[in-house]
Amino acid sequence: MERDYGILELTGKEKGKLILLYLGICAMVSWLFYHSFWAVLPFLLGFPVFLKKQKEKKIRERREELLTEFLTGIHAVASALDAGYSMENALGEALKETEKIYGADGVFTEELREMERKRNLNQSLESLWTDLGKRSGMEDIENFGEIFQVARRSGGNLKEIIRSTADNISRKTETRREIEISLASKKMEQKIMSAVPFFILAYVDLGSSEFLKGLYHNTFGILLMTVCLGLYLIAFFWGRRIVEIDI
Repeated sequence: MERDYGILELTGKEKGKLILLYLGICAMVSWLFYHSFWAVLPFLLGFPVFLKKQKEKKIRERREELLTEFLTGIHAVASALDAGYSMENALGEALKETEKIYGADGVFTEELREMERKRNLNQSLESLWTDLGKRSGMEDIENFGEIFQVARRSGGNLKEIIRSTADNISRKTETRREIEISLASKKMEQKIMSAVPFFILAYVDLGSSEFLKGLYHNTFGILLMTVCLGLYLIAFFWGRRIVEIDI
């Protein structure tokens, strides 16, 4: 079955976990800022946005997983071509290699298995690689599909082209991961700083609750805490936008 890597359908269990997580966050915010769990109700309107962001995160992770396994697979294809295999047989060798490393249910392993099945039904490898590139939504895999199609039809040195393309994608991936590693500490700092206001509020509420009494269960206090929460959310999303750089 073909998979569109830009679309994610969550299972009932995954949705349940996200609902519980969101309710937990809402309950914590409602109690710390308003001392009332009834304040959870207006926050429920934000669940679709939360769900969308979580889906986008999972899609990015799945695409990264695909790219990692894809690189292993095309390096295996290049090695098989060096050993004298035809392109069709090299695909089978790549499937064996990815099964060893990522298991039978690996993302790219499943793609290679599907390619093998379709190739036996006389579908061209060019169309299969191009189709994977389109479904992946990843520039590197799309480029590989286009290059493979041109090389195959023009009768170019397929072995050298695949090896060169694989090496270029590997270098780009390594550079991207080095940048991600250098940003990891900043992302962690942003998460810690985002949690600090909640710890401070909880500490004061538990240790010296009389200091905050005037901010709960009255119009002025509710308005003031709402403004504070709004400013916090602006700072939080602004910080996230700064550290989450698209590479």
